Amino acid sequence: MMSQTVLSFKLEKTNDEISSQAGLALFGEFIDGLGLSGLLDRHLPGPGSAVGYQPSQFVVPLVLMLHGGGRSLEDLRQIRLDAGLRELLGLDKLPSSDATGDWLRRMGAGDGLAGLGRSNRDFSRRVLRSEKHTDYTLDIDASQVVAEKQEAKWTYKGERGYMPIVGHLAQNGLVIGEEFREGNDSPGARNLPFITYCARQMPKGKRIAHLRADSATYQASVFNWCEGKKISFAIAADMDTAVKATISAIPESDWRPYQDGFIAESVHSMNKTKKSFRLIVVKRPMQRELFEDEQRDQKKLSERYHVIASNRVGQSAEETLRWYHLRGDTSENRLKELKIGFGMERMPCGQFEANAVFFRIGVLAYNLFVFFKMAALPDEWRRCQVQTIRWRFYQVAGKVTHHAGRVSLKVREWMFALYEEVRAKCWEASLA
Repeated sequence: MMSQTVLSFKLEKTNDEISSQAGLALFGEFIDGLGLSGLLDRHLPGPGSAVGYQPSQFVVPLVLMLHGGGRSLEDLRQIRLDAGLRELLGLDKLPSSDATGDWLRRMGAGDGLAGLGRSNRDFSRRVLRSEKHTDYTLDIDASQVVAEKQEAKWTYKGERGYMPIVGHLAQNGLVIGEEFREGNDSPGARNLPFITYCARQMPKGKRIAHLRADSATYQASVFNWCEGKKISFAIAADMDTAVKATISAIPESDWRPYQDGFIAESVHSMNKTKKSFRLIVVKRPMQRELFEDEQRDQKKLSERYHVIASNRVGQSAEETLRWYHLRGDTSENRLKELKIGFGMERMPCGQFEANAVFFRIGVLAYNLFVFFKMAALPDEWRRCQVQTIRWRFYQVAGKVTHHAGRVSLKVREWMFALYEEVRAKCWEASLA
């Protein structure tokens, strides 16, 4: 007897193979065509026995899970339970969530992190070789990942967690380099080695020609390296004593209106810089606090400053400032998508090294998504974030059928033409 329900439809069981993520199967076909499994198995340590799982059998389900919206290792069960998706992608052997956690810890204690780095490097170089660009802009930024783990260190924001640094290429969104760091690492620590690491990931004929970063990268060693490599930069300046003195020396006649404030520039250098550079200064009125003492120094209370150090020539201060602020989209928003869209704001393990491996897999998943949009999706989809792609493309019901020894994926007519177009582009990408 049917129990009382709000609506009148009937709930029944079926043995049909139905996938709730038919579009994810097309993404799985895309990464298979790129040879991702072979790349991973070549660079990562193999199993300890003939019956063990290959590295790709751990990483590919994690990549699919992160694309599908999974947030933890337990969400791998959704891939396991989707028999239709597994049938389409040939995922006959899937390790459990516990086995995957153990593998992350083994890879963290061994050469797994380096192997994933080589895998991401080879994949990124393949993408970059397919583009016409030769000169790229590198945007770097560090971001806090909160983690209630016993081994996690306290960050400068007063929370336990980690402080990974990420380098994006502005032209296409690829993460060309990342370093998972302890929470108590300063955002300015080892920035020059990180920048040079990113530069080494570029294939022959491609180069980092421009650099943008926040004030954590305001360092003489970075400026000198950029000058030596003929790299233009725009980096937020520290408001140290020398910078304040330079601002104070700017004549009043040099200030001109800019947006809701004023702009001017001067020439500046640090003790260890080999060349001087431009110091572009924007000053704006500061809103007074409600109960502020009106007798205090009015000048100190009435203005706030935003300062950019740059060696760019041939453009006005306004143009350089606008170029610098583009990193809000090309770096900061993309970093948010990596963390929030791909679940990298939550780490699954108690060990730092295992979480570093998981974060690098998240970066690989993000880069595969960037290339999937570039190579397989229609032009109008390329500015969509992963949440939109999940809702409109991945999360579509499909029925898996078998006939005459062939497997078929059946979808509704309104999605058929799009899926057919994407599959054709996946084939083209596999041949490139």
